[in-house]
Amino acid sequence: MSPRRPDIPRLRRADLAADPIAQFEDWWELAVAEVPLPDAMTLATVDEHGAPDARMVLLKGVGPDGFRFFTNYESAKAAQLDRSGRAALVIYWRELDRQVRVRGRVERLSAEDADAYFATRPRESQLGAWVSPQSRVIPEGLLEERLREFEERFAGREVPRPPHWGGYLVRHEVVEFWQGRPGRVHDRFRYSRDGEGWRIDRVGP
Repeated sequence: MSPRRPDIPRLRRADLAADPIAQFEDWWELAVAEVPLPDAMTLATVDEHGAPDARMVLLKGVGPDGFRFFTNYESAKAAQLDRSGRAALVIYWRELDRQVRVRGRVERLSAEDADAYFATRPRESQLGAWVSPQSRVIPEGLLEERLREFEERFAGREVPRPPHWGGYLVRHEVVEFWQGRPGRVHDRFRYSRDGEGWRIDRVGP
């Protein structure tokens, strides 16, 4: 973990927002200002044998409905998400000595949502979504060959969203906030669904 930040106050129950998204947005504001890649997060899934799997993805939206990210629907992680319908996320901001953990149900975002985000991506990233047969074994030189192919195909016009590319929404059921403290006596609070609201528990670090 990172060196302690004496300028960051303790995380106290009385100071927490009643809703985890409001609490996340409060932390997010500081992370955007101070962390080089604040949207990097670990996405954890399980495969068809129940074995855990994890990789880094980018957080591309947070709201009352949950946490959003985008990927190739033909990838290993997409198959795992579609099969189990559940996932966990970990967002760690080393510079702030803070961690957020999320668990919940997963569903695909609409084509309209995917189109809207895809249109904001740099052209190179849009082409990359067409180029990579994600998670598959490929021969040397294939990516370069496919990149040339799609550069020619879409030359002089906008790059459309591939039909195999889109987004997911993690509908949060448990959200945990961890603030590092000296001597490993860290502050850790867990939000859990409780009817229409949230129960907040302090958890041992």
